[in-house]
Amino acid sequence: MVGPTGLERHPDVSELRQTYDRAGSTAPAQVLEGLAFLAGLYLALSPWIVGFFGFRGMTVNNLITGLVISALALGLASAYGRTYGMGWLLPLLGVWAIVSPFVLRAGREATATTIWNNVAIGIVTVALGAAALAMAQVFRRHERGERSGHRLGNW
Repeated sequence: MVGPTGLERHPDVSELRQTYDRAGSTAPAQVLEGLAFLAGLYLALSPWIVGFFGFRGMTVNNLITGLVISALALGLASAYGRTYGMGWLLPLLGVWAIVSPFVLRAGREATATTIWNNVAIGIVTVALGAAALAMAQVFRRHERGERSGHRLGNW
């Protein structure tokens, strides 16, 4: 029989999950998660929206990366207490969207439009991911009663 490992053995695991679930249920967090979902959906569909679906490497990359961003945003929106640990992936995926046209050697086939498309949506994804991580940290401090100088918004 295998026992629980890592966080599962933590005596306050249910309290931690409840804290993060409360953080994920605030209106600003829900807006961030919704915008992250839309950014991922746009990235997945951007080859057909912008018109570079003929560039096979970039098309497949944007489709997969966009679907992963959307799935992560849905996970954060539906079960934040169980998925907040993967929140750091959102800014990382945004950075990948920015550098992927150059890393995949799509420079031969990529136009300025395809590069700027990925850079813009990558910057948006990095910003949304950083904001979501910061919001969770501020909420956790707020729950502990610490004074951080940040105001937790309730719209």
